[in-house]
Amino acid sequence: MCTARSLALLRSVLLVVLAAFVFVGRAAAFETSAPTAILVDVATKRVLFEKNADDPIPPASLAKLMTAAVVFDALKDGKASKDETFTVSERAWREGGASSGGSTMFLPLGKTVTLGDLIKGLIIQSGNDAAIVIAEGLAGSEAAFAQRMNAEAKKIGLSHSHFVNPHGLPAPGEVVTMHDLAVLAQYLIETFPDEYPLFSEERFTYNGITQRNRNPLLALGADGLKTGYTDASGYGLVASAKRDGRRIVLAMSGMKSATERAREAKRLMDFGLQDFQEVTLIAADQVVGAATISAGTKTSVPLIAAKSLTMLVPRGSLADVKRQLVSNGPLPAPVKKGQRAGWAVFSRGDETLREVPLYAAEDIPRAGIFARIADTVAGHFAPLRK
Repeated sequence: MCTARSLALLRSVLLVVLAAFVFVGRAAAFETSAPTAILVDVATKRVLFEKNADDPIPPASLAKLMTAAVVFDALKDGKASKDETFTVSERAWREGGASSGGSTMFLPLGKTVTLGDLIKGLIIQSGNDAAIVIAEGLAGSEAAFAQRMNAEAKKIGLSHSHFVNPHGLPAPGEVVTMHDLAVLAQYLIETFPDEYPLFSEERFTYNGITQRNRNPLLALGADGLKTGYTDASGYGLVASAKRDGRRIVLAMSGMKSATERAREAKRLMDFGLQDFQEVTLIAADQVVGAATISAGTKTSVPLIAAKSLTMLVPRGSLADVKRQLVSNGPLPAPVKKGQRAGWAVFSRGDETLREVPLYAAEDIPRAGIFARIADTVAGHFAPLRK
């Protein structure tokens, strides 16, 4: 047996589903050659596009985002300082240095380096040696640091990722998903606003060697975050960009070349920033209509919404949306300010998109006895005057 509460819950669920249809058609029109990808609007957490976003893949250097999260957390908690120094071990020099063939900060064997420089080497230069020195310096070993990475990942909510080392070089059991990396990117942006600008720095010089940031979107409007590549993972990228107050995050991987990565990331970024807009359907405290009052000192009361309703939608998709006011009136006086008095229904054709509760904007006292009698008599004889 359906109760009023269960019907209300069902209607709420249906409205959410129907509203989602606004996105489905437009998102389905976008295609990418990337085997796995996701695009998220940061403010609303709405997924604007996804393709195999929960498929596990090797992370490559995208794992360094998790390393950065652990380091930033240690700095925030006072457990580490950018001024402290760590020594470059033989392992870091051999496995992550110039002779390793991977991305490197070119750290000299046995040299002491500040954590601040190591962070820049990790983020801007994508140095594998920087990642190893950070791990050994903060946790004693790569394995111990990986445990911290996984604990941090669990705290953040990365439910399908597992880390084995701080740099992302191939290792059995080390996997991430694009969905998890998008969550991680949002965490870095929102939790560490003072550190996040490091991801947009275009170059860093250390030991006389200047290296450029590998993120191809920095010159095209993005302000972070990281690229990655191994033979097993293909070319991948996690990026974020902001325009007109809106921020998006995208993650994609598995592409066959750096050129394809740059092209597809640019297309996905433009899709997220240009093809969607935030629309205010109704503003808080905006008078949108009136409900009739019986036996009151006034015959009607203005109706307002308690809060604004905004929707992120494909651009132009709400051109044919109509608003209909449904009143609970006539409301018997007295009516209290803030009393539920109706709702606004937004629809497209026969499809309901949203229902917004409306409330009385002011108190309407009950009228005196003689006014109520006159109102009753007027209502009784009204049909005779037609």
